Amino acid sequence: MTVCSICDGVGLVRVIDGAGKWVSRPCECQDAEREARRLAAACVPERYRNCTLDAFDPSYPGADASLGWALENARRFVESYPVDTAGRGLLFAGGTGLGKTHLAVGILRRLIRERGAKGLFCDYRELLKKIQNSYNPEVKTTELELLKPVFAAEVLVLDDLGAQKPNEWVWDTVALILNTRYNDNQSTIITTNYADRAAGGGLTADKAGIKPARYEDTLGDRIGDRMRSRLAEMCVRVEMKGDDFRQTVRRARFG
Repeated sequence: MTVCSICDGVGLVRVIDGAGKWVSRPCECQDAEREARRLAAACVPERYRNCTLDAFDPSYPGADASLGWALENARRFVESYPVDTAGRGLLFAGGTGLGKTHLAVGILRRLIRERGAKGLFCDYRELLKKIQNSYNPEVKTTELELLKPVFAAEVLVLDDLGAQKPNEWVWDTVALILNTRYNDNQSTIITTNYADRAAGGGLTADKAGIKPARYEDTLGDRIGDRMRSRLAEMCVRVEMKGDDFRQTVRRARFG
């Protein structure tokens, strides 16, 4: 373990106050340790550990202007939290590979560091699978134990909303999570790959209007129109457009 060179691991430093007297105050290393503990408790996946708002680049060649607007909304949210946000959150909606999760994690990290917020990252599909698994009598963890930190988080990132195939149980679980956080006035940052439209509204044609229209699921299809309506009260919608960044700019390669 590295010992702080300023306080020698004691956690306090001696300084002269305004009256010219020697006093003790907490060392800056204590703030850094508390921040590190809060970040660890937020359970951000390793892949996204280095995602910050400053590292988000909305100006790469061919980038849609909506990406810059999304970054501006993310920064404005952090600056306004918690007084002006008043329990509201953000809903980042758009196709894959546009940086929605990057922005959500960047907000979470900034709020933990600058506001001392207690946050939590949850992958939507993974959370539902854990809850389903808790019904197994051989599993010690209960549904309530899994949901307690989700309800309690000051700021919750709910990533990839709608990814799980919908059914009545999924809808009921989503309703429980969103309604509880809504009633407790807790901010929720949500990402989804589905268009924020009502159920049945996903009929689209190609850009030229030549090929026959095809149907694509909407957010209303995946979580139900009732919960989509609730999201409109809970979150400011931020629509992101463009091509998949991972496919056009950052393709994986060896060598």
